[in-house]
Amino acid sequence: MLLSINCQDMKQKKLPEFQVEICSPTNDYLIEFVSDKIFTLEGNGASLPYGGTSGEWGYSGSGWTEQHGTPIGADITYYAGYEDTFYRLKVDFPLDKIKDYMERAYAQSGGTTEDKASLEEYKRLGRNERFSANYNSYNSFSNLVFGFAPKGMVVVWLRYGMGVRIELGRYQAEVIKEDKELEKKLFANWSMNRQEVRARDFNPEASPQEWDNYRIRYAYKPVITGENKALRLFEMNYHYYNAELEIMLRPWINNIPIKKRAIPKEISFVWETGKDQQFVGRAYFSWEKTNEAFKKAGNNAKLEFKIAPDNNSFEIFLNDQPLKADSTRVFKTESEYKDSYNNYN
Repeated sequence: MLLSINCQDMKQKKLPEFQVEICSPTNDYLIEFVSDKIFTLEGNGASLPYGGTSGEWGYSGSGWTEQHGTPIGADITYYAGYEDTFYRLKVDFPLDKIKDYMERAYAQSGGTTEDKASLEEYKRLGRNERFSANYNSYNSFSNLVFGFAPKGMVVVWLRYGMGVRIELGRYQAEVIKEDKELEKKLFANWSMNRQEVRARDFNPEASPQEWDNYRIRYAYKPVITGENKALRLFEMNYHYYNAELEIMLRPWINNIPIKKRAIPKEISFVWETGKDQQFVGRAYFSWEKTNEAFKKAGNNAKLEFKIAPDNNSFEIFLNDQPLKADSTRVFKTESEYKDSYNNYN
């Protein structure tokens, strides 16, 4: 028996690893789990972290024991106290899409690694790439993220290191009406009973609409411009309202392709105009105001960040029309990049 268990452990350790995260939009919408299973292509079991949701939309802020294999679906039963409702999510992920994304390793940084080859957004390097500031610019699939919103809305993302997070899909959990046995199981070791939790947490206004709205996409491309002929662009980081993360690096930061993107929540970008003249600009956006502007702009829009000649500020335009951000900032920085005027190569 012991030999059998050890063989299973050895076989599982040979499978590629990934972390699992569970999150909610806010602390008002935390949920608790009754049972869970993540299905894998290899047939071994994988599971959610212990406890309930945490963190923010798209990011739990906590880790757990590594899981193994290739995730292809899930069967999760959970309780939303703010609705006093049990849900079941049983879903199969799109297999072709999963296989495609599992082969990808996304660039994380444009820093000075030993690899002198030109960076690409991603390469098909498989599951074992881990970013290293000195040796490796790429990271394979690392985290499977589940987000639980009101009324059974569940979003799943794939994360690659810290720089890239991609929405896999939006799924709908079903209400479990016959829930007495689930109630007994969940509340058996709680200090509060179901009625007390309902009295404390119930929110009849709970709705997934806000987080469904955040998933609206428009076809557009970011462009960074400036009058200084010495301008060099190095890095642009997008944090979208739908919780996706995207990073643009050299050389494609100079010609970012048009694709369907959600509304940006926060953007930062790094540039130089000479030796010891490196700057980072940041912009923060209101979803409502920015979404209205994109509605009017239509498809194939250009979101331009125009750097001032003195590098102290930048303006934002959407199809050449001014776009107001909630706030913008510029400050000097010192980071090592290939092709820097400081010659870090």
